[in-house]
Amino acid sequence: MPYPEMMVAPMRAELTNKGFTELKSAAEVEAAMNGNNDTTLVVVNSVCGCAAGSARPGILKSLEISSKKPVKLVTVFAGQDLDAVAKAREFMVPFPPSSPAVALFKNGEVVHMVERHMIEGRTADMVADNLAAAYEQFC
Repeated sequence: MPYPEMMVAPMRAELTNKGFTELKSAAEVEAAMNGNNDTTLVVVNSVCGCAAGSARPGILKSLEISSKKPVKLVTVFAGQDLDAVAKAREFMVPFPPSSPAVALFKNGEVVHMVERHMIEGRTADMVADNLAAAYEQFC
């Protein structure tokens, strides 16, 4: 059963207010990903504490500090947009389902993945530095 929208709206807004496009259905994910050869950052957002304390702030900081950035920024919300998350995770294979998670795609392939275990116990700055290094290499 999905989380109530009232509960997740502020968490969604942290990313969408900074330029992320929210994908709420499997069809929207398909449209965003199929045939997409741009560098694309896909965030699997979550209600958990590590999403609030490290993932979202780290993702946003990474975009501020890097001279290179992904062309497209998209997000799906775990525990809320169930079909969209399932479809996004199909594109992230062979990585196991994880939330929060961040995948950087280039030419339709995952070139960098940050899974929950790489976010938990880390600071937002550590997440930001990890992602910024990936942008420098792949964007």
